[in-house]
Amino acid sequence: MAKAKRMYGCTECGATFPKWAGQCGECGAWNTLVETVVEGATPSGRSGWAGDKANIKTLAEVSVEEIPRFSTASSELDRVLGGGLVDGSVVLIGGDPGIGKSTILLQTLCNVAQRFPALYVTGEESQQQVAMRARRLDLPQDKLKVMTETCIESIIATARQEKPKVMVIDSIQTIFTEQLQSAPGGVAQVRESAALLVRFAKQSGTAIFLVGHVTKEGALAGPRVLEHMVDTVLYFEGESDGRLRLLRAVKNRFGAVNELGVFGMTDKGLKEVSNPSAIFLSRAQEAVPGSVVMATWEGSRPMLVEVQALVDTSHLGNPRRVTLGLDQNRLAMLLAVLHRHGGIPTYDQDVFLNVVGGVKVLETASDLALMAAVISSLRNRPLQHDLLVFGEIGLSGEIRPVPSGQERLKEAAKHGFKRAIVPKGNAPKEAPAGLQIIAVTRLEQALDALFE
Repeated sequence: MAKAKRMYGCTECGATFPKWAGQCGECGAWNTLVETVVEGATPSGRSGWAGDKANIKTLAEVSVEEIPRFSTASSELDRVLGGGLVDGSVVLIGGDPGIGKSTILLQTLCNVAQRFPALYVTGEESQQQVAMRARRLDLPQDKLKVMTETCIESIIATARQEKPKVMVIDSIQTIFTEQLQSAPGGVAQVRESAALLVRFAKQSGTAIFLVGHVTKEGALAGPRVLEHMVDTVLYFEGESDGRLRLLRAVKNRFGAVNELGVFGMTDKGLKEVSNPSAIFLSRAQEAVPGSVVMATWEGSRPMLVEVQALVDTSHLGNPRRVTLGLDQNRLAMLLAVLHRHGGIPTYDQDVFLNVVGGVKVLETASDLALMAAVISSLRNRPLQHDLLVFGEIGLSGEIRPVPSGQERLKEAAKHGFKRAIVPKGNAPKEAPAGLQIIAVTRLEQALDALFE
């Protein structure tokens, strides 16, 4: 392999320099010079990024056959991946420490290894630690091969010999390339190591999982280009001491984004939750003020979740607005709409909102449920146990329809709900059996219908 030539490039203006300096000599930005390889990093005549030589075809000449997939033996993981793993795909999984990233990948590879060759590469643990976890989880251990290595050149050389169908790199922040002198985990090391792995995946057809660390803000550590390089980006959500783990797809070149997989953490690892609505609806037997159920849409399926509100007199100059699982700015906007068009002021009240189960609901269909929970808590009047609410609220007080309204209502009817307050645009011509539909067009109508 030819000797790599190292340069230092500015991340702001792109200028390159032979030596590192604290300030860029071109644009004057501080601490923006990053080590990079500009030539000689790989042998000449290498194939392109996607694993093929450059060629030109018309769109009509390009084969559009269905991309073959294979199952990971986990229906929830297959759902998030878009139906299964694709040969040559690169999947990046991020999440807080202890959330279950290594656990779900070890479970997946132990099951996949029973059908295809699989390789687990770890740079953070020893082989004994991986084996102990597999035994504790009662996983099949006779087929999966484990390797402890942090040099990317050695990893790829071994993978070319073993020819695995699926490979895990745990984690990308521990991997380094000999072409660079910077420490593992740096911007240049993460970028170059990921580039070599992506190129190997496209050339060999090996599906690769990359485990990524996250920053204290929750974003994936390293350069943002890392997320652009890979085919799929998955995030683990949930509290490390909670019982539920949510696996969300935020990028997927082979399927729908914002798909959600639900898992339960047990002493035997992560177990699939096939009916998440039943888990999120484990409510108190007695109706309590400030609680309402809404239907949210996650990827390709509806889920019923409980929204809770607590409204209390504020003793501060600026009342508190606290949300967990909802957008705090949207809450402030909706409270202003409630005052203007509903005649209900909350400027002297603290408002606390929570989505039960740790689910993050960012779609606008939560507006009407949010307002219903706030009104119920403010008036100290419980809503009916069998009431479902969803809809978007505009700034002028109108109730707007939301996507997939029919599927949301069918999910509610399946779980025994009797009444539903929905936008008029989502009202079906024929309501599901046993479900009374109350269609509204204005916020005032919705407030009147809540306590009928």
